[in-house]
Amino acid sequence: MHKKAFIIIGILVLVLFGRAIIATLKFTPFFFQLIFNNKIEIKKFDKNINILLLGIGGEKHDGPDLSDTMIFASIDQSKNKVTLVSLPRDLWIPDLGGKINLAYADGESKRKGGGLTEAKAAAGKILGQPIDYGIRINFAGFVKAVDILGGLAVAVDNAFDDYMYPIEGKEKDACGKTDANIQEFIKTASASAEQNLAIFFPCRYQHIHFDKGLNYLNGIEALEFVRSRHALGSEGTDFARSARQQKVIKAVKDKILSLGILLNPGKIMSLYDILQSSIDTDINQNEFDDFIRLSQKMKGSTIINAVLDQGDSQIGRPGLLINPAPSSDYGYAWVLIPRIGVGNYSEIAKYVACEIRIGNCTVSKISVN
Repeated sequence: MHKKAFIIIGILVLVLFGRAIIATLKFTPFFFQLIFNNKIEIKKFDKNINILLLGIGGEKHDGPDLSDTMIFASIDQSKNKVTLVSLPRDLWIPDLGGKINLAYADGESKRKGGGLTEAKAAAGKILGQPIDYGIRINFAGFVKAVDILGGLAVAVDNAFDDYMYPIEGKEKDACGKTDANIQEFIKTASASAEQNLAIFFPCRYQHIHFDKGLNYLNGIEALEFVRSRHALGSEGTDFARSARQQKVIKAVKDKILSLGILLNPGKIMSLYDILQSSIDTDINQNEFDDFIRLSQKMKGSTIINAVLDQGDSQIGRPGLLINPAPSSDYGYAWVLIPRIGVGNYSEIAKYVACEIRIGNCTVSKISVN
């Protein structure tokens, strides 16, 4: 999928922009150059810059450090191109003994700051790519940031309904069921399938709806738009979810880079305060200005969007992943594994390398010798 849009700055700008303004010169000549000087040059890089973006639930959510969103971004200055690859949170990782969305939480449980290291290592092994930097933002910070910006204008391609959207704070609600009822439910082989959970625990989920066309979303609505995983029809796929996330990233970028925000010190300070408590990144403070200049330099770049998923049989689009039958090997959970075998990422790595090098690669033509 090609998009002539400056999307990657949306990943970086929430993390770096407010911090850079405060940490560098507090509205010094650098800030005004950043806004008005289109000829800012960035130092030379001799390879692609690879970044892993994580979105987590944070406090008040069941599994607060589990990654709900994982996006790999590879920035190629020489070709003025950015490749984005979305990883499904249900991808099973044998080394973890769990899904990839556990990597950040597992790393943090071992030592503070270890989450990004472990998530980058896991994603890098799957993708066959080195990952230079990691960025993690929690849902609360995202919602507050969107509200500070005054909401987002987002074009919704298809109207959709999701009757299984999780209600915050009710992830463990018994919904009136007795302990005996719950224990009996847990014994069933498919108990961990989310469809079954929604039927057995209806009070944990709500119905959300979006109309086709231009929608003006507040923070909560924007979060629902990017998190929805069980929409009816075509919007219920990982591919569609990834596309919605890209739309919101672009909308955030457009709003932050509008002069109405840039020239409003109060909003910038508020964004900075939110980011301090909501962001985890291993990008050094002295690199912030370089990344902002990089974002300026890559304006107008070609965006290549790729998704690791099961494909779409209805339109004949093959995928690189399959859903194996529930078994003790996966804790009876609903998981995804590479179609050529659990733990074998060689086909995925070849596909991602092709997307980075060429773009618009066809899964059906990817083969591993």
